[in-house]
Amino acid sequence: MKIGIVVYSNDSETVWNAFWFANFALNEGDEINVFLLGKGVECESLDTDKFKVTEQMQTLVDNGGEIFACGSCLEIRQSEGSKVCPLSTMKDLYEIIKNSDRIVTF
Repeated sequence: MKIGIVVYSNDSETVWNAFWFANFALNEGDEINVFLLGKGVECESLDTDKFKVTEQMQTLVDNGGEIFACGSCLEIRQSEGSKVCPLSTMKDLYEIIKNSDRIVTF
């Protein structure tokens, strides 16, 4: 199954759970695409002692999942894309939604 995940939160626990779910689904054989939107583009700065968000993100990418970060949302925050979260567009989000069997939001 193709699962699209939209992350719109900058709460460490919520974002960690989004990527934990993404990794679980990937291990079940699903195709996973994550789109970071709004506050979600801040995810690489959300690590805490309890919630290692960037570890979950790197695990996803290392195992074949993809992460996209809204370029406009990054620009508003005077930030840039990264190797793990490349700069993306609304067209990328549209394609994820169009091509996914299921969409989950966090």
